[in-house]
Amino acid sequence: MVAALIALQTQTVPARVSSVRDIHLIRHVVIIMQENRSFDSYFGTYPGADGIPAGVCVPDPRGPCVRPYHDAADRNGGGPHGAVSATVDIDGGRMDGFVAQAESGRRHCVQAFNPACTNSSGEDVMGYHDAREIPNYWAYARKFVLQDRMFEPNASWSLPSHLFEVSAWSAFCTRRDMPPSCANALQSPGIPPDFNRNRTIPIYAWTELTYLLHAHNVSWAYYVVMGTEPNCTDDSQVSCVPMRPKARTPGIWNPLPFFDTVRDDGQLANVQSIAAFYAAARNGTLPAVSWVAPSQPVSEHPPALVSNGQSYVTSVINAVMRSPDWSSTAIFLAWDDWGGFYDHVVPPHVDENGYGLRVPALVISPYARRGFIDHQTLSFDAYLKFIEDDFLGGQRLDPRTDGRPDPRPDVREDAPILGDLRRDFDFTQPPRPPLVLPVHPTPGN
Repeated sequence: MVAALIALQTQTVPARVSSVRDIHLIRHVVIIMQENRSFDSYFGTYPGADGIPAGVCVPDPRGPCVRPYHDAADRNGGGPHGAVSATVDIDGGRMDGFVAQAESGRRHCVQAFNPACTNSSGEDVMGYHDAREIPNYWAYARKFVLQDRMFEPNASWSLPSHLFEVSAWSAFCTRRDMPPSCANALQSPGIPPDFNRNRTIPIYAWTELTYLLHAHNVSWAYYVVMGTEPNCTDDSQVSCVPMRPKARTPGIWNPLPFFDTVRDDGQLANVQSIAAFYAAARNGTLPAVSWVAPSQPVSEHPPALVSNGQSYVTSVINAVMRSPDWSSTAIFLAWDDWGGFYDHVVPPHVDENGYGLRVPALVISPYARRGFIDHQTLSFDAYLKFIEDDFLGGQRLDPRTDGRPDPRPDVREDAPILGDLRRDFDFTQPPRPPLVLPVHPTPGN
């Protein structure tokens, strides 16, 4: 019965593309980026979505093939998820390397977010969750927009993905303030000091979005967990983050402080504590563009608990929904890479960097279409494109026009295959009321 009701509510008909003028009703964009889940691992059984096909059985070098299965575990292992693993998992379009990669990954790593590592027995990567474990995520899909062709922008791990999130590129640079010194780096851009053994500061000299936002006097902030946030104890708390004391956002998920442009523009103070986000939401002072990054315990990056991540994300979304800014906000929620988990869709080829594998993604807004499944081909470049169209008059991160030429292979926002997020909105409808959900939800069915 529940599945039938979801299917009845779900719309998959093409949407009218709203005009650029329409999207100016959105005065606040909030991008929440979680970690390491494939689309099939969270929404592979969602009615109407391009989910797990019948008859799948992925080869296991140690025994019989492994079929996708419902996984009720709150803690998952995942698999290796660097550039080499992406190639093996995709396997020329056969999408059958996941179990073998999980079994071959490094064990007992000190840094849980090392892309070479796994805590999986192998079969774990074939498990999927549904409303029984992630009821809030499924509730957002039913009430707002689920995107079933959102691909990681690059076929690699977290750091390159987060660099793409803010700049549409991942590069290795040799000279500060010299964008021409940068070279394409799918797997190994400069590594922040909390991840590399030498604790060296990376050089990110190419152009990222805040350079254009600053030039156009568009406000922005990048919110991270500083390690002193309040613990999540009950649903009455608007700002509750279920995590260990002193847990913080690692540098690989917080790249902006290392960009020359952020430092040169005097914008380092725009990288703020998540507590400041809750305060801005409460006061109706959200910046035009917000990025929200987790700490490890609430990231959903294995071995972090799925429930802790869902609680944290719900608290962030609830804060926006209770805010005076709700009526003019678009929330884009996604997961940065596939984390080694199974997905059956072959990623499109855009350039030497990607796209990577498919990840879950949702659009939550008072203007979001209700129960809509967006089948457009998308990547995080679409977030940049939406922001550029809304706040920058359509200016792109284009070396020919942005004033800081760099040798990036292409202008990702203009890729012909990239969809348009305006399709996910109906700006003719009255703003919809918020959907405040319990931070600790009762599992669905």
